[in-house]
Amino acid sequence: MSDTVPDFIRSGFPEGASFHKFAPPRGDGEAEHAMAYVEAGEGSPVLFVHGNPTWSWMYRNAMRALAGSHRCIAVDHVGMGRSDKPATYPYRLDRHAENLLALVRHFDLNDVTLVVHDWGGPIGLLAATREPGRFSKLVLSNTAAFRSERMPWQIGLARSPVGGLLVRGPNLFVRGLMRQGVANPSKITSAIRSGYVWPYPNWNDRVALHRFVQDVPTTPKHPSWPHLVEVEEGLAKLAEKPTLLLWGERDWCFGPPFLKEFQERLPQAETVTLPAAHLVMEDEPERYCDALKQFVGN
Repeated sequence: MSDTVPDFIRSGFPEGASFHKFAPPRGDGEAEHAMAYVEAGEGSPVLFVHGNPTWSWMYRNAMRALAGSHRCIAVDHVGMGRSDKPATYPYRLDRHAENLLALVRHFDLNDVTLVVHDWGGPIGLLAATREPGRFSKLVLSNTAAFRSERMPWQIGLARSPVGGLLVRGPNLFVRGLMRQGVANPSKITSAIRSGYVWPYPNWNDRVALHRFVQDVPTTPKHPSWPHLVEVEEGLAKLAEKPTLLLWGERDWCFGPPFLKEFQERLPQAETVTLPAAHLVMEDEPERYCDALKQFVGN
C-alpha cells in the first residue's frame, strides 16, 4: 500500500504528528521491508507497541494526552498498519522484538516508558529484557509474557486453516474485535471502525493478521516457544522498574487470571482496573489516558 495517510487517520493523532518508515536490519538473503511509526511531541520517550489485529491507531488518544510533555512514538509491526506487508517474512516473536530494538537503537532512545497491549506485550517486553537499561517504566494492558494453557476458542479458530480464510477473506478478526473487543460496542463509531479496518483492505494486506495469531506458541515444538520462555524468565530483570497494570477487567482473552499472574511476577506494580474489555483504550478512553498520564508524569 502507499505511504499516504488519509485525513481522517491523520486528524485522529496529535496535531503536528509525523508519519515515517524505518527499515530494520535484514536477515540473510531477505528483501528490505519498512516498519512504519508515527511520532509526536518532545521530552522523555514513550514507546507504544500494539498487538494483533490492531496498529498504532489504537494509541491516538494516548499520544494526544502525552505529546505535550513527552516524545511519543507508536510503531506498526512489519505486516501491520502502514508497514510493509510481505507475503514471505519471518513473522516471529523474536524478529518483531529485534525490529523494535532496531528502532530504539537507531534513535538511541533511553529513559523509555514502554506501553504495550495484547501480543505487543511479549514483543515489547522481550525487547526490554534484552536491553533493560534503556527502559525506565512499563505500562501493561491486557497482555501476557509467559506460557499459558489458556486459549480462547476464538483464537484457536483464528489459528486454523479455516480461520485463515476468515481472517484474510472477510477480515473477520478485525471486524469481530470491533464487536467482541469492547464491553460497550456502541462506543465503536463508524469512524473508529474505519480507522482499525483501513490498513487491511484486501487478502494480501491481511497476511500478518493470520501469521501473528499462528505465532502464539502453545508447545515447546513451536519456533517462538524459546523466545516466550526468554521473556518470561527475563521479567526478573524488570521487576524493580515502576510498572502500571492498566487493565480491562472484562476481557475474554487476557482476563483477570493474566492480571493476577503479572501481579505475582511484578509485585511492585501499580494496578488500575477499568470496566472495559480487551480494547481498554476504546472502552474507557478518558480513564485510560488519565491513568497513563498520571503514571508517566512530566
